[in-house]
Amino acid sequence: MSPCKSLSIILLVALCGCSAPRPTVSDWTPPPPAVAAQPSLQSLGYSIQVGAFANPGNATRLAALLESRGIEAYSFLHESGLYKVRFGDHATYAAAHREAESLQQQGMIDSFFIVPPEDNAAEKIRRSGQGDLRQELVATAHRFIGTPYNWGGTSDDGIDCSGLTMVTYRLNGLKLPRVSRDQFAAGRAVNKGELKKGDLVFFATGGGSRVSHVGLYIGNGRFIHAPSRGKSVRVTSLDHSYYQKTFVGARTYL
Repeated sequence: MSPCKSLSIILLVALCGCSAPRPTVSDWTPPPPAVAAQPSLQSLGYSIQVGAFANPGNATRLAALLESRGIEAYSFLHESGLYKVRFGDHATYAAAHREAESLQQQGMIDSFFIVPPEDNAAEKIRRSGQGDLRQELVATAHRFIGTPYNWGGTSDDGIDCSGLTMVTYRLNGLKLPRVSRDQFAAGRAVNKGELKKGDLVFFATGGGSRVSHVGLYIGNGRFIHAPSRGKSVRVTSLDHSYYQKTFVGARTYL
């Protein structure tokens, strides 16, 4: 599975054969600088981060506990080298804090940290105009290499194909849907020869044209994905005969 201002275009239009008057130095204002387009996905709001585990299994169990209560949670390897859990998507800091305090009072979580939208890569880059969101997505996906496949999983202890892409995007501040078919529907079509880092590639591994598998393109004809049961997250070439045969399309969100 695409994190920015629109371009300001000045059109000088000739009407009735007359050219538009030439602006003078005193009344001409230069247009704003061109920047990258807005991502097509909505930005993630305030989320809740808990845990600082050396053992990934502890983070996985906490995420599973939250999932059992209907909370969409996922664990991940933090830049610190510790495993953490994130969940929630709130419009305000206060709303996120209330949910975290409620779970804390129920004994489900201990200390917590509210992650504001501006801490996510997509929002940082949008505000500053500096950085490469596509490269951030690739770097995030790389941290899951070696994680075993687990259908329905969204953690370092086991993850499936769409869980990998969803978590990668959400950790960077963009709300990618959970299921591969929904991810396919949410993006804009991009030709295989025009793929860029961070785009998603989709496959019909069950036959026909029904999307059933997804990976994140990392450049040079390669993608990161969680292949299937018994295998782990890895890098694969789009030129692999199996993936050439089952390829159904690609989508961009940036």
